[in-house]
Amino acid sequence: MERRLTQRDAVSDYDRIAATIRFLDEHRTPQPRLRDVADAAGLSEFHFQRLFTRWAGISPKRFAQLLTIDGARALLRQSRSLLDAALELGLSGPSRLHDLFVTIDAVTPGEYKGGGGGLRIKFGMHESPFGSCLIGVTGRGICWLSFADGHAARDGLTELRETWPAAELVRNPRATAAIAGRVFRVRRTERGAPLRLLVGGTNFQLKVWEALIGIPPGRVATYGELAKAIGQPHAARAVGHALAANPISYLIPCHRVIRGLGVVGNYRWGTPRKQAMLAWEGAQSASGGAWAVGAGVGESGA
Repeated sequence: MERRLTQRDAVSDYDRIAATIRFLDEHRTPQPRLRDVADAAGLSEFHFQRLFTRWAGISPKRFAQLLTIDGARALLRQSRSLLDAALELGLSGPSRLHDLFVTIDAVTPGEYKGGGGGLRIKFGMHESPFGSCLIGVTGRGICWLSFADGHAARDGLTELRETWPAAELVRNPRATAAIAGRVFRVRRTERGAPLRLLVGGTNFQLKVWEALIGIPPGRVATYGELAKAIGQPHAARAVGHALAANPISYLIPCHRVIRGLGVVGNYRWGTPRKQAMLAWEGAQSASGGAWAVGAGVGESGA
């Protein structure tokens, strides 16, 4: 029987996944051999195969296919009919799988203008299958989720303070650990109270973030499609700015928006991380598996 994953294993897995993605991007033609990819990940071929079975549930070859432009274009084609149906329903039909466990609320205009004065935010760093993440929670919901690599953990805390400058910030990883567990362990079959998100932004940003929640796991949309979803079909560039300002990664899934030609594009928390999320969700969706990651969540000492 394979041993249970530890927190350290999860971090190591993501680091190797990210290294693999960078290697595959740099060696698209010709496609590298399994041995070469395993070397790039710092593993033997045997252990590299086990890593992918454990982390992604698919073979390295299939994973590599999902990372290509052709793979992204195929994902766009597969998503289109579902997204069209969602648009007809006002992004509120059965296709909204994600909101089975996520709801989004906005602070009042006065709270937004006041920088979150009166809010108490507990925050902590935790390990996830996509690397270390910083989570901030209030009594009204999750208000922050960012990913960190190295010194970026400090940058994330700085951004949290800048986003909520008048709020009281309290380091309390014990309080945020349970939230981290839910974010990365929720599965389709689970029931219970949804995760509540608390955000502050302009009316336009709020519309974009709400529309993002309508994109199911394993599906993607273009900037133009998202602009159409909020009733402003010519605002694709502004949509991109709203995605860049998203304060709650993963749960408000800006990683599911790609360019029309199949190019994954930039991501606030790193393009390899975006590629890893999309490939993982695509694999899980195709296999009918879980649609949020279920291993390796815990504290990381913040």
